[in-house]
Amino acid sequence: MAYRFLEIASTPSVKAAQEANGSARAWSSKQEGREFIHFTPGELQFIAERDSFYLATVSETGWPYVQHRGGPRGFLRPIDDRTLAFADFRGNRQYISLGNLAAHDRAALFLMDYPNRRRLKIYAHIEAKDLSAEPALAEEIALPGYKAKLERAFLVHLEAFDWNCPQHITLRFSEAELEHALGPVRLHIEKLEAENKALREQLAGQGTRG
Repeated sequence: MAYRFLEIASTPSVKAAQEANGSARAWSSKQEGREFIHFTPGELQFIAERDSFYLATVSETGWPYVQHRGGPRGFLRPIDDRTLAFADFRGNRQYISLGNLAAHDRAALFLMDYPNRRRLKIYAHIEAKDLSAEPALAEEIALPGYKAKLERAFLVHLEAFDWNCPQHITLRFSEAELEHALGPVRLHIEKLEAENKALREQLAGQGTRG
């Protein structure tokens, strides 16, 4: 069984680079038994917890374009073990990714989990969907309360995925993640402050009686 992600990525020039840098044998041995063409429950949970990702497409002139996509946690929705969907919100109206995908539907997604230093890479075919003609899909990707103009949906059809090693992933935390992590610390500080106040009052009372 071929390692599907590396099979796609390993063009002749990539293989030549691996050979020149002494890693060809190592990667060749890792290809066996790794298919990664269906998301497992672990990947699906990881995807559903993201609030952003990076989308790479290629233009008709061969230039790559990388775009940040963000929204409420879970805006990238697993539909099944090979399909994802996400809402296309109105932005600066350049429509570069949309145009690139109309010409070439191949894309790559990078999903980052900075606090846990995890990174999921996805190769996929992406198609744009008119929500007026897809009411079920529109309901699937709806984000009640999120104030953004929804223009269309994108369906992401998995071709292959892989996980990167955590090496060189810098730890970063969102405001919400910091609030969650600091909650117990703040409670502990409040408890200590209350205890200190009670002790000061107790000492002040002893001084008055003396």
